Amino acid sequence: MSAAALAALSGCASDAEPAAGAGGSAHSSDAGPWTYTDGTGRTVTLEQRPTRIASFADYALGFLSYGLSPVAIFGRVKVADDDRFDKFDLSDTAVVGNSYGEIDLEALAEAAPDLIVVGIYPTDRKGTLDLKGALYSLKDVEQQKQLEKIAPVVAIKVGGAGLDVIKSLTGLARKLGAKDTMIAEAKKKFDAAADDLSAVARKTRLEVTQMYADSDGIYVVKPYDEPETQLYSTLGVDFTNAHPNGYFYWDIYSWENADKVMTGDVLLVNVEGLQPADLKKQPTFASDPALVAGQVHSWNDTALDYASQAGHMAKLARILRSSKKLSG
Repeated sequence: MSAAALAALSGCASDAEPAAGAGGSAHSSDAGPWTYTDGTGRTVTLEQRPTRIASFADYALGFLSYGLSPVAIFGRVKVADDDRFDKFDLSDTAVVGNSYGEIDLEALAEAAPDLIVVGIYPTDRKGTLDLKGALYSLKDVEQQKQLEKIAPVVAIKVGGAGLDVIKSLTGLARKLGAKDTMIAEAKKKFDAAADDLSAVARKTRLEVTQMYADSDGIYVVKPYDEPETQLYSTLGVDFTNAHPNGYFYWDIYSWENADKVMTGDVLLVNVEGLQPADLKKQPTFASDPALVAGQVHSWNDTALDYASQAGHMAKLARILRSSKKLSG
């Protein structure tokens, strides 16, 4: 999850596709009505399958991985500098936003999308959704209304089990025309990467601290509240989880209490916050064993689809193989 969601939130099955219903699984032809029920429970019905998709970057990655090319993308960081897109050709895609919540509405309208894809995060462990506030990736409700004037907006629910989110995004991709063969190949790579990550996690027995840091302090992801870390936890990755029943999504530490975070053998540091060189300048965190040992890595979110997650799990497996136990 991006650091931009901080303000909003602070306070492996074998099926390659979901069942019909929310997220939908059946292919839709170009002709005839197209219906999709999104993560909020809202159903959108169009005269035919949408082919011009605008999407928040995190979900656009998933569509690209399945062979779909959005006509417009808006990101939380500058898309041209976002290495997650390095392997994709965006020459025919309009980049209409390079900062969270900042969208060039005129440029988006010029791209003429017939569907806009964003997200929604639960506000608690019960899965409660705030249906009155702005959807994830949007600045406010007014901006959301402006988007809805351009094209129907659907939201992917990004909460709960990671595999469920993957199936939801994959289900939408299939309904938008993604080929079964591409999905099946991605699922095959996903399964192999999951098996490998599970094996290396259980062999190395390393504690991984996934975190974001800024001038106020350190925010440690609660592994069972974030779909990706929930998925990796089921595969045997041991994430720092000091207070599993505490605040939702994050354990939050001021810099004065930074020593309480120093239990991980590996640090995964969100790319949007302070980076390793910055952390070394923090007097109360400079002695962190993983930081001193050089077992700290910048970590970017990736899409919750089979192809993207196969690559992300392979990356984490490489990190674990190159690291050593520092305590315990």
